[in-house]
Amino acid sequence: MNPDTQLLVNKLHSKYNPHSEAVRYIDSLNLKNNTECFILIEPGLGYIIPVLQEKFKTSKIIVLHIDNFPLPQDCLQTEIPTLYSTEPAKIQEFLETQIPEIDVDHIQIIEWRPSMNFYRESYVKLISQVVSFIKRTDAGNRTTAAFGTKWVRNFFRNLVNINKTILYRQTAIPVIVTGAGPSLEYAMPVIKKVQDFCLIIAASSSVIALAKNDITADIVITTDGGNWALKHIYHTKNNILAVNLCAALPSQCCNTPFLIINDGSLWQNIILNELSLPSVLIPQRGTVTATAVDLAMILSTGNIYLAGLDFSVRDIITHARPYSFDSLFFNKANRLTPVYSESFTRSTLIRQGGSLDIYNTWFKNQLTLWPKRIFSIGSYNGNNIFINGDIQLNSEVSFKELSPKNTDLMFKADSIKEDPALFSKRGGEALLTALKKPEYAQDLKKELNSLFFADEKSVTDQKLETTIKDITGKKTL
Repeated sequence: MNPDTQLLVNKLHSKYNPHSEAVRYIDSLNLKNNTECFILIEPGLGYIIPVLQEKFKTSKIIVLHIDNFPLPQDCLQTEIPTLYSTEPAKIQEFLETQIPEIDVDHIQIIEWRPSMNFYRESYVKLISQVVSFIKRTDAGNRTTAAFGTKWVRNFFRNLVNINKTILYRQTAIPVIVTGAGPSLEYAMPVIKKVQDFCLIIAASSSVIALAKNDITADIVITTDGGNWALKHIYHTKNNILAVNLCAALPSQCCNTPFLIINDGSLWQNIILNELSLPSVLIPQRGTVTATAVDLAMILSTGNIYLAGLDFSVRDIITHARPYSFDSLFFNKANRLTPVYSESFTRSTLIRQGGSLDIYNTWFKNQLTLWPKRIFSIGSYNGNNIFINGDIQLNSEVSFKELSPKNTDLMFKADSIKEDPALFSKRGGEALLTALKKPEYAQDLKKELNSLFFADEKSVTDQKLETTIKDITGKKTL
């Protein structure tokens, strides 16, 4: 045993019988029998791993190490997914790859407490990354359980409103991505001055604020499946609509050209391929602004400038003004419920909800993976998440050599030649056919069951098929 390993044995494990120490420790935790996945936080030489394997024979175990130290031969666990890193981006990517799609109640974090005393700050940072991942996963699971069926219904409903799709060509034009955070107000003068030289991709919630400042987005993007999102879409006009078809869309969008976003799921791929509908592949991110940044990187090799992506509130101001939901407060305002009181309540609830903190943490981690051509604009940013700092887009140096944008060269609207009214029926038939093919059946059932029956452990094939027929509006297909 080399000196480094011996030091770890002395600091992290019993000098006399580390195997018995591991057994006693695992027994003391009173672990739930229904645990499906264990995340081990710096377990040192890993004496607890065979103990867990013996007690939980079917559970998955993954290991996060701080140091890449050499393990003795009897401690090697080659079949266990293991990461040696404290880099947030690598940790999040590893967890996303290795954690199965299960309820977070069936995931158990196990800390090896001596490691905390030995590694201190590095240990705390590591576990905070794991906790952040668990929170984000839990939020995603709860959203899927609540909206899964609605998302699929939206998908089939929106299919019949597609009359034009967008084909795109990548260019090097600068791109501005706007969210509806309070800092968007500070960036408006800059965006207005350079809008003729930049492609503007706007989250649908920011469109009304842009329009108030005489700024027209080239692309409006929406991924929200809730009916409340419709209020944002009503303000869009003369725009390309970049949309995951699971989003809630009003029927008036039938005259709008669609840039379809495919989240990469098998069920969406099957339907879009069957209908020959072109799409851009962007995985689900949980927040539309992250999807907008992904889209910007696909459409352009130029710099990307972000505005209104605060993931925080400013006093009682939750969004850039005007905002689509403000009318709800003004319409019911009276002497007993003034607008300021309602705004204070809303901002407090948003803070307490925790979702902004989850997205903010995700963005901070993601920025280390994104290319160093992403910047923020404006003099205010609530959480200061953008590592490349503020860029003054109105400087003459930045744009004096650029030509005015020509979106006709970037995008082509392609009219649908078939009857969209048949798309829902054909899409449903494609899913039912795929469910009977061995190469698709297992993965497809897993995806659809998590959307339709998130709280059910066992679902019959007949029940799944009946649900698909019901959603497509056809009792028989």
